[in-house]
Amino acid sequence: MNNLRPPKFKFAIYLLPGILLYVFAVFVPVLGALYYSMFDWMGGPKKTFAGLQNYVTLLHDETFWQALKNNLVLTMICIVGQIGIAFLMAMLLNTRYVKMKQFHRVVSYFPVTLSAVVIGFIWSMIYDYNYGLLNTLLGVFGMESLQQAWLSNRKLALFLVSLPLIWQYIGYYLVIILSGLSSIDPGVLEMAEIDGATGFQRARYITLPLIRGTLIVCLTLCISGNLKTFDHIYVMTGGGPGISTMVMSLYAYQNSFVRYKMGYGSAISIGILIISLLITLLSRRIAGGKGEKSGV
Repeated sequence: MNNLRPPKFKFAIYLLPGILLYVFAVFVPVLGALYYSMFDWMGGPKKTFAGLQNYVTLLHDETFWQALKNNLVLTMICIVGQIGIAFLMAMLLNTRYVKMKQFHRVVSYFPVTLSAVVIGFIWSMIYDYNYGLLNTLLGVFGMESLQQAWLSNRKLALFLVSLPLIWQYIGYYLVIILSGLSSIDPGVLEMAEIDGATGFQRARYITLPLIRGTLIVCLTLCISGNLKTFDHIYVMTGGGPGISTMVMSLYAYQNSFVRYKMGYGSAISIGILIISLLITLLSRRIAGGKGEKSGV
């Protein structure tokens, strides 16, 4: 058997292209952003060294901190909407009462395959004041007084742009949670049912502890994904009205490619990277603490 194992240097040769691609795709852009963040640069050949001034400006930038707040609110809404609904649907599809389970899985996953830009346009048309589906339905049911320009409402705009994100990724987390549920021995649930446990009790005391690791993975993906959300909001509101739906990645884009403050935009990007890493690691530590102690 030892003769069948290739030498270690061959393993290194096989891994080298993937490692180089990873370094080029991940570390080189980060190092480039870190370098340019030290300059007052408008994108041309002339750069003026600014040291840490861009980071000092960032710390006092109220728009950036509002964008961070919007990101956190959006992430919390999507955790409840994406993972919560996906979990309920997975529990329902895992019962014997639902027929055509494969069909429901395919239909639920279909929005994941669509472009975020396309989904943004679809939901923008739903919210449209003149021809949108939402206002049309309100008119049909005689509730014309509730009709409004939905995405122009500062109080509702952030919640409204979160709905397309929830709708698109429910199927994604549904597939992950279903894979976790498939690892549970059906006999355990059957014994609990025979002993008189209700569906809620089985979910709380058996299913949830057994798929805790899967839910932590979903939580990590959800947080990291929504902290970098960009496409939907760019298409639907552009960060408006005002800055009520401004998020960090969109703010970095506007500074870099609209105002041509490349140096400051790079500093924002580094700030986003640091904040995202800290929040993701903190969430994993909080959510996974008990799981690690119990061996999950």
